[in-house]
Amino acid sequence: MNSALYVTKRDGRQETIDLEKIHKVVEWAADGLDKVSVSEVELKAHLQFFDGITTSEIHETLIKAAADLISEEVPDYQYLAARLNIFHLRKKAYGQFEPPKLFDHVQQMVANNRYDAELLKDYSAEEYAEMDAFLDHSRDMNFSYAAVKQLEGKYLVQNRVSGDIYESAQFLYVLIAACLFAQYDKERRLDFIKRFYDAASSFKISLPTPIMAGVRTPTRQFSSCVLIEAGDSLDSINAASSAIVKYVSQRAGIGINGGRIRALGSPIRGGEAFHTGCIPFYKHFQTAVKSCSQGGVRGGAATLFYPLWHLEVESLLVLKNNRGVEENRVRHLDYGVQLNKVMYERLLKNQDITLFSPSDVPGLYDAFFADQDKFEQLYVQYEQDESIRKQTVKAVDLFSTLMQERAGTGRIYIQNVDHCNTHSPFNPEVAPVRQSNLCLEIALPTKPLQDVNDDEGEIALCTLAAFNLGSIENLDELEELSDLVVRALDSLLSYQDYPMIAAQKASLNRRTLGVGVINYAYYLAKNGVKYSDGSANGLTHRTFEAIQYYLLRASNKLAQEQGACEAFPETTYAQGILPIDTYKKDVDKFCDEPLAYDWEALRAEIQKTGLRNSTLTALMPSETSSQISNATNGIEPPRGYISVKQSKDGILKQVVPEFNRLRQNYELLWNIPNNQGYLQLVGIMQKFVDQAISANTNYDPSRFEGNKVPMQVLLKDLLSAYKNGLKTLYYHNTRDGMSDPQAPEVEDDGCEGGACKI
Repeated sequence: MNSALYVTKRDGRQETIDLEKIHKVVEWAADGLDKVSVSEVELKAHLQFFDGITTSEIHETLIKAAADLISEEVPDYQYLAARLNIFHLRKKAYGQFEPPKLFDHVQQMVANNRYDAELLKDYSAEEYAEMDAFLDHSRDMNFSYAAVKQLEGKYLVQNRVSGDIYESAQFLYVLIAACLFAQYDKERRLDFIKRFYDAASSFKISLPTPIMAGVRTPTRQFSSCVLIEAGDSLDSINAASSAIVKYVSQRAGIGINGGRIRALGSPIRGGEAFHTGCIPFYKHFQTAVKSCSQGGVRGGAATLFYPLWHLEVESLLVLKNNRGVEENRVRHLDYGVQLNKVMYERLLKNQDITLFSPSDVPGLYDAFFADQDKFEQLYVQYEQDESIRKQTVKAVDLFSTLMQERAGTGRIYIQNVDHCNTHSPFNPEVAPVRQSNLCLEIALPTKPLQDVNDDEGEIALCTLAAFNLGSIENLDELEELSDLVVRALDSLLSYQDYPMIAAQKASLNRRTLGVGVINYAYYLAKNGVKYSDGSANGLTHRTFEAIQYYLLRASNKLAQEQGACEAFPETTYAQGILPIDTYKKDVDKFCDEPLAYDWEALRAEIQKTGLRNSTLTALMPSETSSQISNATNGIEPPRGYISVKQSKDGILKQVVPEFNRLRQNYELLWNIPNNQGYLQLVGIMQKFVDQAISANTNYDPSRFEGNKVPMQVLLKDLLSAYKNGLKTLYYHNTRDGMSDPQAPEVEDDGCEGGACKI
């Protein structure tokens, strides 16, 4: 039957389908893989062939046939499908399977304005020949199918209108390295490029979406996360909105602080006007966030922050709620509700929380972040002042509403602002942390813009990357990887463009980095320990101690070469204070692991020569970039042995690493009895992490009477997170009860459209 079918070639000619040619390609893709059947892929594909089918359609049919066969029983189909897809992408990019010479490729891409023209100015043909010599295109064959689809959908330079692809992955990796080390002296830079290329292309270092998609192109904005604070004036609110539009259009995930905006009914101009309150301005921010699609790479998304004691809080807590009308809802933003010890104490003592408009209580809003003792003193003072407008709510009622909305939407997040400032790399007296970001791992100082050209305001940017814990055999490897990642990300700060002066000034003064991890679940499985029973506590302590120690050492070494960051005096590091000095000591009750590194020598060296970077660590979700490395994402347990990722490219199946060997060692999300063990592990991580952690809480209603998670359980977890020193809480996940605990479960690729995911 098939012999009568004709295929349409790329040049429009038609010829009979050559089944032997197809067979050879599938056999090549199956070479060395376990239990895959070439004939099964061919049979599944042949059924979908039709007369006049194009060569491209044949290839896509083969890829889909292989991808559909991915299962727990035969996980290697994910590599067969990936290799077929790589073959297809290279044919689309180059018209052949063999990539061109690197120098020829760069020349053509610069001529077509797809690569940064500086690449030809910075490097000679001889240097490109040297890069070509260590490039290893066979590493393309290490990608899983989910990874290749992410490369194709998000990372490879392409025409997003026509779908034309212009490069393959190894060129992507080496040219990112070339861009980042271009300013290093010629004697050293090719060595750094090779080492960084090897680390990134062998998945030891995981790079975020903005870097993977953007570095080497003419667009130079690569910070994953942007923090923008609005003041309480129209000029400041409009300046914040303008900044949001500029950064959403350049692939960044946004954190917006809207907590200063005065409450509904506040007097304006001495009572001449009646303030409309927060909601109209939050709608204004929502419009700004949704105004750009981020060049087809991902949709705009943002989280907006406000304090629990804001006078309008009861209206603000329900802004994402499906009930209500458009006028009193702002559903397309996520929200971060800000708490501190005073709020928790009112809950524990069954007392009231008093709500104020920040405009009516001078000094209270600033003290909420900068000085906890002063906040408590002012708060009580204003509660007793009968002349100040206020409202009183039972703490248990307010917290219950907060947790109900968090449970109902999954996207009402928590920021413990006291932990963000007392266990912080910044001195809160001069550089308080007043917000986080879309994924709640960034904790950096901001200042409201007074207008769009304000150079006194501060927009905080954070540049991210991650270590792949699954690829690390020995913690000593982190020394070399830390040096590479700190150098590369620090170079990026000088290499990239800044659409706003407030962002440029802050970034170049503070030089903040956020290095996290991926593949933690695999790391635990590989080491035979679990999330739920305390067995992973010691390993986690040793690992995150090593990460922070080596990153600080790398930044200190870079400071000795290139100078400390200008705002180093505003850090607690400058005072000789390290994360190991300020963590929540409750962690010691469940982890008594001793410190393994020479922190005192490091402390002395930092005080003597400084740090190049104000921050070094932040644990992000890594939903997309973990797929590139075929890793489990961030620090989360997998939902199933096969994760079924829902993305804009459709549904992608990804099998956990070393599934056949380690199946019994993996602890799946919905098999974990409660959040307590996980929250302990995050507390241990937070001991060392100088920014924050994207940590989720997860609930299976079927474990509780009446299939309803009791409020007491939700509040207990919230209090445990606070007690363990967590700065933030990210998603609240509820199991829908529809699927088998071992079965694949569809996950979105996070952060509403994927923004701010690395």
